[in-house]
Amino acid sequence: MIRFDQFMQQALHHPERGYYARKINTVGAQGDFSTTATLSPILGRAIACSFFKYKHTRHLIEIGGGDGSLAQSVLGSIPFCNRFFIHYHIVDTSSPLTSVQKRKLGGRVHWHTDMKSALKKAKGNAFIFSNELVDAFPVRIFQRSNETLTELHLKGTEEHFREAHAPDIYSSALSDKKLTENTRVELHESYYDWFQDWLPHWKKGQMLTIDYGDTYPDLYYRMPNGTLRAYAHHQRITGPAVYLNPGHQDITVDVNFSDLIQWGENLGLDTVQYLSQNEYLQPHMRQNNEADQFLTADHGAGTAFKVLIQQKTI
Repeated sequence: MIRFDQFMQQALHHPERGYYARKINTVGAQGDFSTTATLSPILGRAIACSFFKYKHTRHLIEIGGGDGSLAQSVLGSIPFCNRFFIHYHIVDTSSPLTSVQKRKLGGRVHWHTDMKSALKKAKGNAFIFSNELVDAFPVRIFQRSNETLTELHLKGTEEHFREAHAPDIYSSALSDKKLTENTRVELHESYYDWFQDWLPHWKKGQMLTIDYGDTYPDLYYRMPNGTLRAYAHHQRITGPAVYLNPGHQDITVDVNFSDLIQWGENLGLDTVQYLSQNEYLQPHMRQNNEADQFLTADHGAGTAFKVLIQQKTI
């Protein structure tokens, strides 16, 4: 029997059998899923604008570069006269995707496998951003039953909830004394551990976190079984089928932005802004562009995705 986050870690990140280590070769129409960046350059235009508004660094660090489409659109949105003064870094642990990025971007980017080395190059002062990064981190899945906290374990594809201790970090859902009985909630503890590890090396800058999700309790509105699902060939997979074919499909959950906000503030970050993708991208829309309209739709991607802007000052 294995705890669910350990299963998800092996399925996605095992160096030989994990989805991101061996199966994924591209993102977009030819892959298992698409991202905002593979559909339109609008996100790159918006991020480039945010970078220039911040003004206090020449270093951009993208965490999780996908197929390089976002970097390509960000770099393409920087005025030519400024490109010689900008240092663009990508932090990525996926060898297949890094190879795709290098073919697409050439020598315009510095590559790193960890945040500490990227921040060292930037001397601790950087504008950091990610798109659909947090959802790729393994989660722990809890529920309360008869006032007892239990946690999901797997035996093959069979689910077993075993009694558990409360996690050491803040969870907006588990802190809610009115949490409905047997409602499943996910906790991105692995993201918190990773974030806390490199944060002391970041001295100054802003960070944009873009992902699908919501704040608590809206995150679980009409979703008592949680948000866990998988994707393969653009097909959404739910239920026990998520546990089949580990390493051959993406596994994901929605991001709890209430947790990200509180974790950041607990670790000394200022919350600058939290808004929908619609609100963030609207100023950069191109008229009559179908992809831009899809990505800013009120009842679709425009509200499903959120943008969190945090800041660290010396």
